Amino acid sequence: MEDTGRQSEQGRYRKFVKHLLESGGDRDDAMHQAIGGDFEAIGLLERDLLVAQGLRPDDFVIDVGCGSGRLSAPLSTYLTGGYLGTDVVPELLDYPRKSVERPDWRFELVEGLTIPAVDSSADMVCFFSVFTHLRHEESYCYLREAKRVLRPQGRIVFSFLEFALDYVWPVFETNVANIGSDAPLNQFMSRDGITSWARHLDLKVSEIHDGDVPAIPLAKPVSMETGHRYEQLGALGQSIAVLSLSKYDLARAKREDVLVGCSRMYLTSAAA
Repeated sequence: MEDTGRQSEQGRYRKFVKHLLESGGDRDDAMHQAIGGDFEAIGLLERDLLVAQGLRPDDFVIDVGCGSGRLSAPLSTYLTGGYLGTDVVPELLDYPRKSVERPDWRFELVEGLTIPAVDSSADMVCFFSVFTHLRHEESYCYLREAKRVLRPQGRIVFSFLEFALDYVWPVFETNVANIGSDAPLNQFMSRDGITSWARHLDLKVSEIHDGDVPAIPLAKPVSMETGHRYEQLGALGQSIAVLSLSKYDLARAKREDVLVGCSRMYLTSAAA
């Protein structure tokens, strides 16, 4: 049975989305605001981040917490392969089903901490602004699921809030002000926690980037709602972690060492 804490958090988020939809405003605006501002800009940054991490056009992407399609919209112009987007709010999923013209893509409602995909099927599993709204134990369980569905050469990419960066401190102050309210949770985590999770899950932390330092190579300049414009490199505003399967990396390194050794032996014998 699912615990009441998670049910309560899902209920708060569904209530928040329902309030936006019933506010009488534009539906598109409501769908964009439901997952934060800069809908188009953040979607482009997320897409370019995945491409920079090795995403190929014919790969299969799993987008956990896809919301109203912030990533899937720009991704649809690049990705010819498969896509699975999951979320806990039915109204959010209805939006990309209609707006993203990819009938071959799946947008599925989930209740628990599961990913509805078979083992070793995904090239990229991403969690953008997902772990920021879950308890640490839940994030850990989701990473375990991501490892299950990941192909040997795949990558897990997620965003997170961390105390070490002062620019996100106002988010924590908002948490303090919202104690006892129905406002959605904004969860912080630490890099040592991520490293510990990876070690216990037999994953490798491949990269971690500060959320306020531009590190995403851009296909084209991206303009934010504030007027700021990223030219060559962009930043999400949340820190980014990239994980991979450590056993695969070790095996690949061993194969590369063997190849290098064989090449050296061949060159030595040829020179003689």
